[in-house]
Amino acid sequence: MTTDHRADIPEDAGRIPNAETQVYCVIGDPISHSLSPSMHNLAFADSGINGIFSAFRVTELKAAIDGVRSLGIKGVAVTLPHKQSVMALLDEIDEMAFRIGAVNTIVNRNGRLYGFNTDCRGAMTALLEGTSVAGKTVWLVGAGGAARALGFGVRAGGGKLTVVNRSINHGEMLATDLNADFVPLSEVRRIDCDILINATSLGMAPRDAVSPIAVELLHPDMVVMDLVYNPMRTRLLAAAEKKGCVTVDGMGMFVHQGAAQFELWTGRKAPVELMRQTVLKLLKEKQ
Repeated sequence: MTTDHRADIPEDAGRIPNAETQVYCVIGDPISHSLSPSMHNLAFADSGINGIFSAFRVTELKAAIDGVRSLGIKGVAVTLPHKQSVMALLDEIDEMAFRIGAVNTIVNRNGRLYGFNTDCRGAMTALLEGTSVAGKTVWLVGAGGAARALGFGVRAGGGKLTVVNRSINHGEMLATDLNADFVPLSEVRRIDCDILINATSLGMAPRDAVSPIAVELLHPDMVVMDLVYNPMRTRLLAAAEKKGCVTVDGMGMFVHQGAAQFELWTGRKAPVELMRQTVLKLLKEKQ
């Protein structure tokens, strides 16, 4: 008589990490808000990939990148505040990431680390779902890695760009790099643009009561985009909706840039709709 033990095997046994499991992660500070692990882990499972994705709060960037090499971590998503400083620690930088001046994706190929930027593709895909860019005046609030990527995309798409930033030094530097105008945030008394984009972390949970720019300055003729995706309906977007503006939330960029990361890491087509529905479900649960 033989005994069938298959009923004792959990349904998710195929997703239990083992010695062959490939490890991926997102690094940043802060990082507890990130939905990347949920999105990518479900994408791995749906695609039959033996991979696991975790989030690591990183304050010592060089030590973390050394760990990526020594532990054989296959792919890394890079978020605030490391997108620019990580570039000096990598072996090769993709041409677009080099031109943008920021890396949000690392691929480990046999110990050599390659840097890419999927923020530009993700943000522009999301923005163009809501509006055209060519010939439009665009105000971009922020001067970090995400702002660099989106600003590059706006300029490449034929938009007239103005960088708005609290730090004059960082703002002017980005504006020079992008051949754009610059306005200090402290001097904004009116908003004169077709498209307004928040590329800062202001408005992100748990500081979701904050807006990067005075909401009373919004007017109904503009498109307002916020790269913050948690919460999906930020204070800025809520105010823009009340004013009658067309709004573009940060979820679209987050999903599209994540799909591009998935494809760089695995060489497979990303399950974009599954990733979108996963993020949407999680964001609704947090409301």
